[in-house]
Amino acid sequence: MITLSTLTNTSRPSKKVQRVGRGPGSGRGKTCGKGHKGDKARCGYKVHDGREGGQLPLYRRMPCRGFGNSRFASTPHSINLGLIEQIYENGEVVNHETLRAKGYAPRENQAGIKILSHGDLTKKVTIEARSFSKGAIEKLEKLAISYKVV
Repeated sequence: MITLSTLTNTSRPSKKVQRVGRGPGSGRGKTCGKGHKGDKARCGYKVHDGREGGQLPLYRRMPCRGFGNSRFASTPHSINLGLIEQIYENGEVVNHETLRAKGYAPRENQAGIKILSHGDLTKKVTIEARSFSKGAIEKLEKLAISYKVV
């Protein structure tokens, strides 16, 4: 008959508890496997995360970090006057929608488009952009090309 007192754990062998500090013949006598002196040899020792034994801890060696608005900064998509010369015809309107249709602007750009002065523009187009460089404004005014800040 099976009773509670006769039940044994057959799923895994029971671990033998190693007793320490029971003489030199036990294999764990004298220093009980803790070596000589030092923090780890003392009773009540706990490993504290970040403790490096007097060396400057990693969290203090790392550079300081904090809040910055750079994560939220939006940079405008730049287009040169020379590129406008290549991809547009006379009388067309240059804006985000037409640039997107021609495959030269990203799908969404919160900062809009900035026109830069690199290259020459001879075609009479209307330019609608969020911002213009000083050189681009000078060239557009000199050539009497209409532009509008949107």
